[in-house]
Amino acid sequence: MKERTYEQFRRRPQSALLGVENAAPFSERVMRSASPRLASRTSQMELPSRGAFHSGYGETWAKAILVGEHSAVYGYPAVALPLHSMKMKAWATPNLVGRHQLRALGFTGPLDDSGDRFAGIRRAVSVAEEFVSPQRWSAFTLVTEADFPAERGLGSSAAAAGAVIRAVLDAYGVGATSQELFELTNRAEMVTHGHPSGLDSATTCSQNAVVLSGGRISHVSMKASGVLVIADSGICGSTREAVGNVHHQYETDRPRIEAILGELGTLGSQSVDDLQGGKMDDLGVHMNAAHILLAQLKVSEPTLDRLVNVARDAGALGAKLTGGGLGGCIVALAADQRHADVIMDELRQAGACGVWSHGLGAMV
Repeated sequence: MKERTYEQFRRRPQSALLGVENAAPFSERVMRSASPRLASRTSQMELPSRGAFHSGYGETWAKAILVGEHSAVYGYPAVALPLHSMKMKAWATPNLVGRHQLRALGFTGPLDDSGDRFAGIRRAVSVAEEFVSPQRWSAFTLVTEADFPAERGLGSSAAAAGAVIRAVLDAYGVGATSQELFELTNRAEMVTHGHPSGLDSATTCSQNAVVLSGGRISHVSMKASGVLVIADSGICGSTREAVGNVHHQYETDRPRIEAILGELGTLGSQSVDDLQGGKMDDLGVHMNAAHILLAQLKVSEPTLDRLVNVARDAGALGAKLTGGGLGGCIVALAADQRHADVIMDELRQAGACGVWSHGLGAMV
């Protein structure tokens, strides 16, 4: 299937996503069935689409933390890369059911009945509607589609929330600044992660590498080359559980844990310099060191360790877990696509459930 651009999705005829032969009669039927208050409010809208009676589209992408997992919680630098080749897409299509419907990750049904797994999407819809108006006045069928798995440390919850927010705003014809979209996404993330740092929310819509340091987000232009290989262990990770485990160790064995976190923070700063200077060999060394420290924090596990070793043995400049740990994915740095292909083949043979590659030269 030929890839469509964001604008092509936005300009698709309403009938393409509404499942009707003509979008104009659809809108007229909705208007006839609407309450007088809704019809009056819609007639006052200045939008050419007459409110929410057209389909909206939103798009974000995966992210990978290169260095700085867990230490970032304690104020040390962390650097994350947007993976533009691994997309999260969302559509918001008006329906006549009168309730939001959801189709995502095997679930089909009313959004309100989607359970804890989709709490972030429910919150994303809510904050988007609050941004548009304090009074919701349309119901959508929401569909998400991802090129990468959920619960693997790749930012799927933030990516889904961000894509859904963009789709709902697009359906209403309401624009938002980059800062507003970030704030809306982070509000939705509170349901999933409690007190999100903002790193996932920022990186899943960023064009450049993102640095979180001392609670502040900044962007980094890269001179990096090479290819990042991402491999899925097949084990669902839990950021909340991993962060809790590290905090418990911090409370019970503070001197040792503070020393590890400090070393991870130093590696985070060095990795930023590596990306800016295009020092890929040094970056690989720092990634390897970071994985050893994360293992000492007990957030790695045997499958992740094994995949990391397979990638290194296959010629990776460096490899480590990415995200909260206790499952999820690893990332490996390859000098070029030829080396990346070799690493990917070895990881597949070692049992990785999914393998992807992303060229670092795509981010400038």
